[in-house]
Amino acid sequence: MALIKSISGIRGTIGGKVGDNLTPIDVVQFVSAFITFLKKDENRTLTIVVGRDARISGEMINQLTCSTLQALGVNVIDLGLSTTPTVEMAVIHQHADGGIILTASHNPMQWNALKLLNARGEFISAADGAKVLEIIEKQDYQYAEINQLGKYSRYEKAIEDHIDQILKLKLVDVEAIKQAHLSVALDCVNSTGGIALPQLLEKLGVEKVEVLNGDVSGIFAHNPEPLPQHLQDISTMMKNGRFDVGFVVDPDVDRLALLNEDGSMFGEEYTLVSIADYILQNTKGNTVSNLSSTRALRDVSNSHEVNYNAAAVGEVNVVEKMKATNAIIGGEGNGGVIYPELHYGRDALVGIALFLTYMAKSGKKCSEIRQIYPQYVISKNKIELQPNMNVPEIMKKMAEKYAENEVNTIDGVKIDFADGWVHLRPSNTEPIIRIYAEGKNETFADELAQRIMTDIRAIIR
Repeated sequence: MALIKSISGIRGTIGGKVGDNLTPIDVVQFVSAFITFLKKDENRTLTIVVGRDARISGEMINQLTCSTLQALGVNVIDLGLSTTPTVEMAVIHQHADGGIILTASHNPMQWNALKLLNARGEFISAADGAKVLEIIEKQDYQYAEINQLGKYSRYEKAIEDHIDQILKLKLVDVEAIKQAHLSVALDCVNSTGGIALPQLLEKLGVEKVEVLNGDVSGIFAHNPEPLPQHLQDISTMMKNGRFDVGFVVDPDVDRLALLNEDGSMFGEEYTLVSIADYILQNTKGNTVSNLSSTRALRDVSNSHEVNYNAAAVGEVNVVEKMKATNAIIGGEGNGGVIYPELHYGRDALVGIALFLTYMAKSGKKCSEIRQIYPQYVISKNKIELQPNMNVPEIMKKMAEKYAENEVNTIDGVKIDFADGWVHLRPSNTEPIIRIYAEGKNETFADELAQRIMTDIRAIIR
């Protein structure tokens, strides 16, 4: 059981004791702190958009959240079952003052979380998140009197609005997709992708769609993180060659993994790479990904003679770097595509629409598109944190040890070698140090990761 309070929100397991898990009291306090932070003018009534994924605890957390908002004198627009990018766009569409997304993303179903959005439909900044945490510590909340309680309303068309905006994008070609007569397999992990993705594909004119795990029960059919080891069912379904491409999303539909027409993995790291390539073929501009993402995006950017920049891990950091560098496409190597032409948020729906257009207009099979890009392999490892570990000291000593290489310390320590890189950083969501290493093949990446882990263990000893 766990509760993690961070600048990006509050995340925890359901049940247990206050302060140790995500209990009703923790939810109420966190919502209260967020609104206290937002209230600059006591005489103005705020409006907040709320949406959730399908996990079992979602309805309970939603009721607590909406009721607390009303108790604070805030008007609530409840989207009900939705997706993270849909909620982000709805904040803008509804001219709201912010949003709260109820989802623990790729975490198992015993987890839930509250993620906070500003009036631009973007995750609040690190500085603002720190202020919210300070307010929780003080517990200085002011609730509304009886004649000032907030109003509650439902809005049922947010997903439809989201899809309609995707269809209007210049680089989404519905007619080309229709003419390509594509067949698509989906794995929606029994969450809200089962609502949004079939609607999207129908409006894109996809001829044949088969949905795996498409009910919205919140009982995840497999580990909900869209990694290869969790996607064997859809891979098996595709091996007979009946589909042109497979799409897999996480419970809140902001991450997108692809499968080739034979059921093999396209590679989650290459979702952003391939879509960025399509964008850059049609529009020149800069790109951004985080420090733990594949070097392939840098290579593709160089081939189009545009600038690539790396950001600290985390969507808010990638968005800040994209704005600072005027990037036209960016995201994270976990399958998170951020296309500012639509909005500044990871969005699997726009990723699907852009990739299908790329397939349709290029005439290439999914596997043929994948073969265009440099082949890199990332080895993902972790070290469990113990009470005696001095993480800042570990990071400092690792940076010193490899100072002769290119070292980046904006987020943990990233060491760039001629033929690969390694990135070690404390997780924002788990008590671990993540160690990611990339090379031209699996053996090299694993050996590089193991060398760094051996160094860390030596420092700890």
